[in-house]
Order: sequence, then C-alpha cells, then structure tokens
Amino acid sequence: MRLIALFTLLTIHHLSWSIDIIAHRGASGYLPEHTKEATVMAYMQGADYIEQDLVLTKDNHLVVLHDIHIETVTNVEQVFQQRAREDGRYYAIDFTLDELRQLRIHERENSEHKRVFAARYTGSANFTIATFSEMVELIGELNRMFGTNTGFYPEIKAPEWHLAENKNIADVLVKTLNSLELNNAQSRIFVQSFEPTSLQYLKDTLKIKVPLVQLIGSNDWEESSADYTRMQTEEGLREIAKYAAAIGPWLPQIISEEGFSDLTSMAKQAGLKVHPYTFRMDVINNEKKAEELFIALKKHGIDGLFTDHIMPFMQTKD
Repeated sequence: MRLIALFTLLTIHHLSWSIDIIAHRGASGYLPEHTKEATVMAYMQGADYIEQDLVLTKDNHLVVLHDIHIETVTNVEQVFQQRAREDGRYYAIDFTLDELRQLRIHERENSEHKRVFAARYTGSANFTIATFSEMVELIGELNRMFGTNTGFYPEIKAPEWHLAENKNIADVLVKTLNSLELNNAQSRIFVQSFEPTSLQYLKDTLKIKVPLVQLIGSNDWEESSADYTRMQTEEGLREIAKYAAAIGPWLPQIISEEGFSDLTSMAKQAGLKVHPYTFRMDVINNEKKAEELFIALKKHGIDGLFTDHIMPFMQTKD
C-alpha cells in the first residue's frame, strides 16, 4: 500500500494545470511551515514551485522562516529565555545559525500561544530550521532523482528592517544565488518582496537575472513603506512592470463577495503575471466551495496561486 501511495504521488508530477501551483511555506496545511518535511511533502504532492521565506541570522546566513521574529513558530522562549528584545520578541537576526539549530519548530501560534490553525499538525516531532541553501539542495536532489523540475520561490523578508539592522538581505540573496548557480535566466525561480525599493535594487544595481515578483499587501499591515493602494492602479502597475515580471496580490484584492476586481486584467495589460496568495482549505472549510473558487480563479486568468494545500481536485489536466 505504501508503494502504491508513493507511485500515486509521483505520477502527479506528470499532470499539468493551467496555472502554476506554489506551495506556500511548503505543505504548510499539513506540516509545520518551512520545515524540510513540509518541503518534501509539497514536492511529492506535485507543487510547481515551493516557497522559501528568507531572513538573516546574526552571522549572515539566509534561513527559511516567515518572520523576522521567531517565537510564534519555535520554542525559543524555553531555550533562550533571556534573549528577547525590549518589545518582548525574539528576532532571528540576534542568533547565530548554530543557535537557531538548537530550536524546534512547531505549528504557528498567536501572541497568546494559541494555535492559529487549530486543526493542523498537533504532533511534537523534532522539526528544525533550515537554510536556503539546504532547501535548494533538497529540492534539487528530488528533481534529479525523479526527473522533475519543481521550482524555487524565495521571498526576502523586510529588507528595510534588515537595512536598519545594518544588513543587506538583497546582497546576501544574490551572493547565495550565484553560489548555487541559480542566478540565470534558465533557473526555475521567482524572487519576491513586499518592498519595491528592494526589487528595484535587485534589478538595477545587482543586475539579478531571475524574474521578480512585487507582492501587494494592505497599507494598514505596515508591511513596508510602500503604497499598496497605488500599486493596484493602472499607473502603479505600469511602474511595477518596469522592474518586476509579476505581482503577488492578496487574494481578497482579486475576488470578494461582490465578484472579481479589475486588478488581474489591469496587470495583464501592463504585461505582468498574477500570482495571488493564499488559498487555504481550512479557512474556506468546505471542499466543494474551495473547488468552485479554484475553478473560478483559473477561468479568471491568474497565472499562479499560493496555497497551503495541494488539493486532490487540483490534480487534473483541465
């Protein structure tokens, strides 16, 4: 039975979708986000791309974590109790890679230590933090062994904040891509950021050779100093097209109870691909509605979709 299940998962890679499926933080709907185990599961489920959010350590390693602070997904408060900053939070940049490797990753929690997604993984296995290079090697080896071409989708987190900490995460990313021989037009990779200045710096100053994606958030998130409202206008999208190949809008910016917005069509007119985030089965909480939404998004014309779940009904050719 295990061999049959493995064969079934592997044959998924021979199927095709009309859009690219991007595994959001790996198979994060099933296993703790950004772990090697979640990455392997996302690969085996047939993701076209697997996302890696990146932050810097004290000793300048790119590690795969969604946030610059780490207490929401690790046991850092138990291991390094005295290392919080004045705001009470623990930041990856204050720890060396060796120190971060002592931590265990768990399912995401809120500030009250309650699970954000109650129905997700409840076990206590020893999941650990990985570097970007380790993730690239892992996916690359799976591609080699199974003859596939699953891609990479790194995001540099909070470049402005890193600069304020005297670290340039964009510089480190390009240096790493060069060392991994990924900084070329043939690589199956997108690089994303919420901060337009970092993407412009990557393109104009560092001359990065892979396509860039401008993520679009909401101004009230205070994700960066960017004006995301302006980004959703024809003029704003034309500006994005000068340095990026695609946008990554928040899903509600694409579709709401009133129907679809004009953002996708405006982006296409500007020559941009559209990769919205994040499709979550356990938020929709109804598989039929989830399937209907997914089909509607495909028909709407998006080019890719970030999802926590690589769902069975997505494994079709039409």
